[in-house]
This record gives sequence, structure tokens and C-alpha cells, in this order.
Amino acid sequence: MVEFFLRIERFTSRMALVAAVLMLVVSVTMGFYQVLTRFVFDAPSTWSEVMARSTMIWCVFLGAAASFRGGYMMAVEVIYKLVPRRRLILVESLIALCCIISLVVLIYFGTAMTWRVRSQVLSGLGISISWAYAAIPIGAGFSLLAVLARLLAQATGREPVGIADADMPSAHDRQPVAEPSLATPSEPESPAVSNSSRLTRRARS
Repeated sequence: MVEFFLRIERFTSRMALVAAVLMLVVSVTMGFYQVLTRFVFDAPSTWSEVMARSTMIWCVFLGAAASFRGGYMMAVEVIYKLVPRRRLILVESLIALCCIISLVVLIYFGTAMTWRVRSQVLSGLGISISWAYAAIPIGAGFSLLAVLARLLAQATGREPVGIADADMPSAHDRQPVAEPSLATPSEPESPAVSNSSRLTRRARS
């Protein structure tokens, strides 16, 4: 059951991330088009700015799901360092509870706001402004699944609890330790061999 839920969340978070990237591309393209029409062709577009703003809203709320799932949100590292490692799951549970409460509030009031403004129209596009407001409950829903999946994966031991230690050097920065040589040291020459070689050198000179 846990694995099935994590598989569903993995699919939804990946889908939200792909959609966020597409929205970012559209937003940047529309911003460039707005600048081009305003300053190059001297004929400002009436719809590209609204489209860029709306797609950027979608990009932020959809991308938040991947950030929650990977634990990339801002964290107070000193709390993780002060709490014993066996108690870190309690810290993660408290953080997840606060996130769940906030996301449930966003889903509830975001849905109500989206329904309330359904009769208003985006200027320049001629579509309902509720399409822009819908990013709030939909993005919060994806993020809620991500938070629950992260906590469940940590509680069942499928993922490490806590954040990586920033003070630990990375694998790239670690200097390799020189291994001891396996070559056997040369044995000292016996006195007889040393004297005979010394006499041979004298005879040749």
C-alpha cells in the first residue's frame, strides 16, 4: 500500500515538474515577445504580458511540489544539528504537519477564490481569470501529496531522515589518501659482499 502511494506521488510530482518547466518556458517566451513588440516594433502586445504573468503563477505553484518532495525548501540547519538523530523524525513530522495545515488552507480558500472570480475575464486574452487562480488549489494539492509521501518514506526507512550536513566535505572535495606502498624494502648487503665490491672498485682504479 505504501509503495503504491509512493508510486502515484512520484508520477504526479514528475508531471507537475514537467508542467512547471513548460510554464516557465512559455513565460520567458512571452516576456521576450512583449519586449520585442514594445521596443523594437513600437507596437506593444496587449496579451503577452498577461500570459507571461499567468504562466509564471502556474510555474511557481506546480514547481513547489517537487521542492517539497525533495526537501529543497529553506531549513534551519542548527535545529537538525541540536536534535539527536533518533529524534529527527519528530522534527520532520512537526514540519510536515505545519506544511499540511498551510496547504489545506491554500486548497480550501484557493478553490473558493477560483470559483468566486469565474465570471471575470483576463484583459487581452478574453478567458476567465479563474484559469490563473486555479494554480493555487491545484499546485497545493500536488504539494500536499509530496509532503505526505516524503514523511511516509522517511518513517518507513525508505529515505534518510533530516538534511545533509553542510559542514561535511563533498566527495569531489575530499583528497585521496595515498595508499602504503606494497614494494618490499631492499635488504641490506652483507659485510662480505660489501667488502668484495669495494676491493673490485679499487683494483679497477
